[in-house]
Amino acid sequence: MSDGINNKPAKPIKQYTDTVTHADSANMHIDMQAIGVVKSSYRERFATPRQPTLDQPETAEIHLNAGMNFEQALTDLDGFSHIWVIYWMHLNNGWNPTVLPPRGPKQRRGLFATRGPHRPNSIGLSAVRLIQIKGRILTIEGHDMLDGTPVLDIKPYIPYADMIADASSGWLADVGLVEAAGASTPSRT
Repeated sequence: MSDGINNKPAKPIKQYTDTVTHADSANMHIDMQAIGVVKSSYRERFATPRQPTLDQPETAEIHLNAGMNFEQALTDLDGFSHIWVIYWMHLNNGWNPTVLPPRGPKQRRGLFATRGPHRPNSIGLSAVRLIQIKGRILTIEGHDMLDGTPVLDIKPYIPYADMIADASSGWLADVGLVEAAGASTPSRT
């Protein structure tokens, strides 16, 4: 069989996932290195906003590590108004399978149905406004990260891919904290 362009034999399709079992993946130890750190006015865990888009937005800086060619990696990011910041919640210890959310009725919810910070892996994800980039320093706004938070990755927020118009809000809609499916206006209670 040829590739149809250069009449060269087509390469056989490689089944990359055949080399690792699901059990191997489920039990995999993952080692990550921070790419930078957050410099923020938030120094107390309980003083950070629970949902930063509902509060007065605060600015912070992300300082990317030197010697990793991050200046080049930031090329073209300045054209995006918002970014996703993936970070390690470095001060959290332990987790519980149920949590008591700060809003709504005093009812325990399954951890994975909340945005509670104490999770099996202390990974945080925040969509923030990108204000400016100078060298390896990103100024952001509307965040919920503590000073000294290790940053694992940065990705652009892309509205057509990241905004899901018909997403439902589960128990949050059931208790009246947000409008029903398709609505995006949260309650400020």
